[in-house]
Formats: sequence, C-alpha cells, structure tokens
Amino acid sequence: MIKADNLKKRYGKTVALDGVSFEVQKGETFGLLGPNGAGKTTTIRLLCGLLKPDSGTVTLDGKTNPTLVEVRLSLGMVPQTLAIYEELSAEQNLYFFGRIYGLSGQRLKESVSNCLEIAGLTQRSKERVSKYSGGMKRRLNMVCSLLHEPPLLLLDEPTVGVDPQSRNSIFDTIEAMKKQGRTILYTTHYMEEAERICDRVAILDYGKILDMDSVSNLIDKHGGFSHMEAEFEKSPSDLDKIRQLIGSSNIQFEETKVKFETPRPMESLALLNRNGIHLKSLKIQSANLEDVFLNLTGRRLRD
Repeated sequence: MIKADNLKKRYGKTVALDGVSFEVQKGETFGLLGPNGAGKTTTIRLLCGLLKPDSGTVTLDGKTNPTLVEVRLSLGMVPQTLAIYEELSAEQNLYFFGRIYGLSGQRLKESVSNCLEIAGLTQRSKERVSKYSGGMKRRLNMVCSLLHEPPLLLLDEPTVGVDPQSRNSIFDTIEAMKKQGRTILYTTHYMEEAERICDRVAILDYGKILDMDSVSNLIDKHGGFSHMEAEFEKSPSDLDKIRQLIGSSNIQFEETKVKFETPRPMESLALLNRNGIHLKSLKIQSANLEDVFLNLTGRRLRD
C-alpha cells in the first residue's frame, strides 16, 4: 500500500534522506523512528507529495504520483505542526476540511459528528479552538484526517506535547483504525508508543535506515542484555565467587546490592540460589525498543 524506493532528498549541503526504502503492507502499522532531524518528516512530506524527491519513487496503493488529487484522497495526513484554525470552532474546522475532501450533505454531517465523538469534543464542539487545551487541539488535528475515511494514514508525531489522557485517546483512535484495516505509517521518537502500536519499525538516522524489523526481532538483535539489580539478605563476603557465578564483565557492587547485565537472567538467579547466595529482592529490566534505539543511534545528546 505504501512504498518508498531509494528516496533521496537534499537541502543545500544537508542530506535529509540518503536512499531510504521500505514498504508498508495493507493493514499494517509501520513505525518510522528516529531522533530529531533524522529525516522522518521529510519522508512524510515526500509520501504525500508536498516535496519532490531528488531521486527515488513513492508508490501509494499502486499509484506513483502522490500529487494527483485522486491519490491524495486515499490519504489521511496528520502533521506534526497543528493544522487547524484556532479562530474557528472544532465543528467549523471539521466542516471546512470535510468540504475540501469533497464531502457534502448528510455524509458530511455524519462524518463531522463521528469525528467529534472520536476526539471527545462533542460537548465543546462549538467553542473556539483557541480556548482548547493542547491535548484537545491535538485530538482535533488527528480527526481532521479521518473525515473522508482514507485507507492510508500518515501520522507525523501526533502525540507531541500532549497530556497522558489525550495521548491515550489518540492511541485508542489509532488502534481502532488498525482494527478497521487501515494502513498506517507512524513517526515518533517515543519508543513506548512504537512498542504499543507498531507491527514493524524502521530506525532512521542521518537520512538512512539502520535496521527494519518487528519490535521483538529488533530487540533480540540490538537490545543487548537484561539489566538486573539484586539485593542480598546481608553483605556478601565472597565477591569473586559471585562474579564467577554471574559470568558478567559489567558488574557493580554497592553494599548489599549488585547490578549486572546478563543474557540469561533466570539462569543467573538459579546459580546464585544453588550456591547458597540468597536474595532479599530482585529487579529485572529486559531489553526494550529504547535500548535498540540508543544502541543504533548512539547516546550522545543532540539539538
């Protein structure tokens, strides 16, 4: 349904995309993850025809020209920057965008009503958007893309700066769209979001895809070891024995606690118990998508 083939885009001397290729299958939710400036928004703009690639092709539902009206009508686009009119009410915004999509009459009325309900804005639909909270504006921004019931959705960081309740509402909306069989491309730098809703993800950095797979496969390949923190009933006397049993080179002792990494946390725990080393408490943090992200893109702070 969505295919990017060797997309390249440069802004002057800055390379935004350097040969990006991926394909999103029908009904799939595909995450495009990357730090700020990785090329996520540029990719979205190329997919919906707002930018022209220097080279490479975009294919949407078998069609290769995203600037055509009939192709764009198959898309629902949620931009990172709010694209709503704050001097209008939510209802007026939806009627305006609905007419742009070619809706009218009873269909437009029903679509507006449905979108207001999805966004949780029915009771405040006639208030000016300028009076809304940030989360309410984000929810309205989201449902404006759903008015014409598009089969393809492009969501560019739709939860930036929203409160937990609004974020959860947006997740519920996306998951409902998944159940309806929509094909979704979702960009974010919030790893927990991608783990929750994406079938597959691609890690994008400096305009290149570093790896692409299911979340579980990426964690297996790049997540690293599990992190364990064990607290002993009393301060251990034989630290060398514990090092040998755990078999980890990265191990830290802090009075009655030990922190280490291991690919086999349950085996390490069993070894300690069999050798008479009893624990008071244990915390295990398995590798997750954030570990994958940091291991692939680096831990250096970026602006």
